[in-house]
Formats: sequence, structure tokens, C-alpha cells
Amino acid sequence: MTATQQPVATPPAGSHPAGGSRPTPTQAVPLRHPGRWVAAIIVALFTTSLLVSIAQNPNLDWPTVGEYLFAPLTLSGLATTLYLTVAAMVIGLSGGIVVAVMRLSPNPVLQVVSGLFVWVFRGTPVLLQLIFWGFIGAFVPKLVIGIPFTSIEFWSVSTSDIIPATVAALLALGLNEMAYASEIVRAGIQSVDLGQTEAAHSLGMSPAKTLRRIVLPQAMRVIVPPMGNEVITMLKTTALVSVIAGHDLMSNLQAAYAQNYKIIPLLVVAAIWYLVLTSVLNVPQMWLERRYGRGVAGRRVGVAGWFLRLRKNGTK
Repeated sequence: MTATQQPVATPPAGSHPAGGSRPTPTQAVPLRHPGRWVAAIIVALFTTSLLVSIAQNPNLDWPTVGEYLFAPLTLSGLATTLYLTVAAMVIGLSGGIVVAVMRLSPNPVLQVVSGLFVWVFRGTPVLLQLIFWGFIGAFVPKLVIGIPFTSIEFWSVSTSDIIPATVAALLALGLNEMAYASEIVRAGIQSVDLGQTEAAHSLGMSPAKTLRRIVLPQAMRVIVPPMGNEVITMLKTTALVSVIAGHDLMSNLQAAYAQNYKIIPLLVVAAIWYLVLTSVLNVPQMWLERRYGRGVAGRRVGVAGWFLRLRKNGTK
């Protein structure tokens, strides 16, 4: 018995196999956004003309900018600025963790003392604190080690000798940052689910070990972004040290233009260095955010991806 192959009828073009007509494909027409391109061109022209007019301003005095950009006076102030930034952030972050733990402690004395510390140093301007520490010798003339409530002294030294301008600036910036950092750390610790702490305690971990091994690593995801902003803010806040002659970048350049009256070129030198430093500080901040945001952060889009997305949206 052999099977007989029957011829299959081919449906005509444009007809549906079920008998109906095949739908005509729709041609998608991308939505145009001419207003975006017009606005972008206007802003680009305005920005370019502004930058060109600034660059060609004769009062900018580019030769003077080049002369002071890498001058020993500038580099010395730059080193002091970096030292103040790093040291103040180390003091602020380490002390901020302690103050945050004190504020979260069930001990009422620790809560009150830490609350007063944050209230005082966060509630007064950092400029006021800088001036206070700069003139601490007028408040406490000398430091004495002796027997309290008697005139017996074993050792004494003038306060102005042991706290020069740079140390006063470091104390003011570090203590001020400690108050702000404590609130950031406290918010990060409170963002961790309480069940994590209870689970660690049920496994026999001590409170200190739970804080170090369980809570803080998870809290870093919340702490790192604002703390990175605090580092950049601290770098710029060091410019206030000039009011007590802290020999930072701004202080040295102020002393220079007080003699040669080339204010604008030297301010441009300071601006260039601050922009360079803040740009460099952005790199470790982005790395830390990516490091502690693994598993929870969304897909990151780089500069190339941003341009592709802009181009795609512009052609829609």
C-alpha cells in the first residue's frame, strides 16, 4: 500500500492561512523632537561664547596663572589642604562612629552627651568654630597638669604654643565633621533590619562583633554616598582656614595677591586646583559606591551609554 501525495494549494500573497486577509505591516515613524535640538544648540552656543569671552578676558592674565600654578607657594598650600582634608575626615569618621553608637546606646547618659555634642558642633557655623579654635589662647591661656583645686602645678605650657593655626584648623574641621558624620553613620546603622542584629545575637555574637561583622558592612551602602560628598565638602571648607592663617592653598594665595594685587589670576589658580582635587576624589567615591552597592544597585550606564540613550531619545 503506497501513500499518494496530494498537492498543497499555496495561499495567495496578502491572504491569511485561515482564510482572512493578512494585516498590512505598519511602518513606525520615529517621533521628532526639534525643540530639544534647538534648545541644545542655543545652550551650546551660549556656553561656548561665555567660555571664549572669559578665556580672552585680558584681566585673567594667563601668564600669571601659569606662573603660580606650580609655584612652591601654591604646592605648599596644596599639601596643607590635602593634609587638613584627610586628617579631618579621619577624625570625623572615626569619631562619628563612636558618637553614633553612643546616640543609639540605651544608656541615657551616653545619649545626652552625644546629643549635646552634635547639637553644639552642628548648630554653630564652622567659620565660628575655626575662629574660636584659632584664638583658643584667649580663652585658655595655658594648659596645666597638677592637682585640681590647688596651686600645685607639675607641668604647664602656653596654649598658643601647643595649638598653632594648623592644629586649630584641624581640631575645628575634625570636630565639626564628627558631628555630621555621626548622623550619617546613625542613619546607615538604622537602615539595617533589626532582624539581622537579632539573628547575630542568636548565634552568640557579641554586640561589638555584631556591629563590626554584620551591621556596619550593610550600613556602608547607605553611608558611603553622603560620606563621599562630605569629603568633597571638607576639601572646599578648608578654604575657610585662611581666616586664621592656616597656610592652606587659599591662605597662601591670599597672602600672594595681597602683595601683588593680582587677585583674579590667583583666584583662578585656586579654582583650578580645587576642581582637579574634587575630580580626583570622585573616582574612589564611585568605586566605593559600586563596591558596596553590589546586588542592589541597578544597571549603571556609562558616558557612552548616556550619549547612546540621548541619541536614541532624540531620534524618537
